[in-house]
Amino acid sequence: MNKKLTLLFLVLFMQFSCKNNNEERIADNLRDTKKKELIFTTINKGWTFYDTPINPTSEAYLATWPEWRAFMAELAVKPKKTIGAFQKKAKALSAKAMALNTNIPSQFDTPQIRSRIATLITQVRMLDLYINLDKVSDKKVTKLVAEINLELVSLQRQMDKIVEKSKIPMEVGESELLQMLDTARAIPSGNPTIPGNPGGATIPKNPNTPHVE
Repeated sequence: MNKKLTLLFLVLFMQFSCKNNNEERIADNLRDTKKKELIFTTINKGWTFYDTPINPTSEAYLATWPEWRAFMAELAVKPKKTIGAFQKKAKALSAKAMALNTNIPSQFDTPQIRSRIATLITQVRMLDLYINLDKVSDKKVTKLVAEINLELVSLQRQMDKIVEKSKIPMEVGESELLQMLDTARAIPSGNPTIPGNPGGATIPKNPNTPHVE
């Protein structure tokens, strides 16, 4: 009799334990689902890029700079429904951003433009990194989106500044002055050398030439 009671008690205990474990598992899954939904909602709300040109210069180069056009077009398509869609979008943006370093129009191939592109690439790659972590930080992701937007504005303003500066006519005599400076830089300094002499020896004076005090 005692054995039967003990066995019955064990069966009831195991059922009770399994029930508690299942309830805890369900509760954990529910909390995890709600957390993911909250993260998705935050990212979805904050994922707003400046995907249209802010000035005529930026708009004009959409037609002549393929990499710039492709990057802006990628920004314009917003992911939907899942975090996975945002993760894929971040990878695509990273690839398009890195391509901006190639085929830069000669007018914009300056240290100012290149530094802004480098910063933009870094920020987009950081976005790709953070959104693809096992534990996604929605705050970090939305902060990076805001930083990318600021760099986009800075890059386009610099592009416009370069174009506007190129339109300003040179003052009278400025072109000639620049040519004179270039010519002066090209003239070697110091004593003349004997042509073909790798040692660069100076031309000796004629000993028969009278010395004038």
